[in-house]
Amino acid sequence: MTSTAIVPPDTTHQRQTRSPAKRPRRPMPAVLVVPTLLVLVAALGYPVGWQVVTSFQHFGMMQQFGQPPEWVGLSNYTALLTDPNLWVIVGRSLAFCLVCALVTVAVGLALAILMYAVGRGPRVVLQVALLLAWAMPVVASMTVWTWIVNWRNGLLNWTLERVGVDAQGHNWLVDPISFFVVAAVIVVWMSVPFVALSIYAGLTQLSPEVLEAAEIDGAGGWQRLRHIILPLVAPVISIVLLLQLIWDLRVFTQVKLLQDAGGVANETHLLGTYIYQLGTGAGDFGMASAVSILMLVITVAVSWYYVRSLMKEES
Repeated sequence: MTSTAIVPPDTTHQRQTRSPAKRPRRPMPAVLVVPTLLVLVAALGYPVGWQVVTSFQHFGMMQQFGQPPEWVGLSNYTALLTDPNLWVIVGRSLAFCLVCALVTVAVGLALAILMYAVGRGPRVVLQVALLLAWAMPVVASMTVWTWIVNWRNGLLNWTLERVGVDAQGHNWLVDPISFFVVAAVIVVWMSVPFVALSIYAGLTQLSPEVLEAAEIDGAGGWQRLRHIILPLVAPVISIVLLLQLIWDLRVFTQVKLLQDAGGVANETHLLGTYIYQLGTGAGDFGMASAVSILMLVITVAVSWYYVRSLMKEES
């Protein structure tokens, strides 16, 4: 009498091919986002919507006293796009933005690496100095800077005279080139602390074992920086670079106060000061709104590549 062994059916293939059960989507995360969206719409939606509508109108001084605005359609945009002066200002703003953002990130990266390399004492001193520079109000710091570059009794001319350079009575704000050099130095000085502290925070997250292994393998300081440190902190550098591009494109206070201190406004306008001149200065809020929408489009275009990268990573 022979016995037949009962072989259980092979369910391995069935388990492998069975699709995993999808978790039901919970509505709570979306519900928690709703209050934030409402705040953003309330705080930003109305001003942006008002600017969009006003950019299609003739909205001048009379409209501020109750006269209904006149709908002009695309006339404001047509006048702007055919104005060669606007494109000079746009090019000037983009060049100023790129130079300031790149220099800021480069200097901030160097200071972050310095803070990462030195001991605790010098690092604390450097961090406190950066925080004090960053915390200083813009108007207060601009008061000091305008005194430094003052052509009558400024510290810059006084120092140059002491080292043998004839700078007596030289006005650094009259010439557009020296004006933007001064403005770029001020903007970079105000922005470096944020970049340096942000990148340093990224450096503190690096694994010491990785750097020690690279050093044991014979990698020098420059090789560790180029092939290990910079690639690991590249996401932090990219986000601070994007933020600097946006902030430096919208710079206003520093340039406006330097213009008031002696700069020639018509030769040193950026987009921010040009919008201010059209709106508050000339009372043409329709044209000012059109330039504001153009500036918003340029800002989105500058930051779109990085935003698209973030969306791909999330998906």
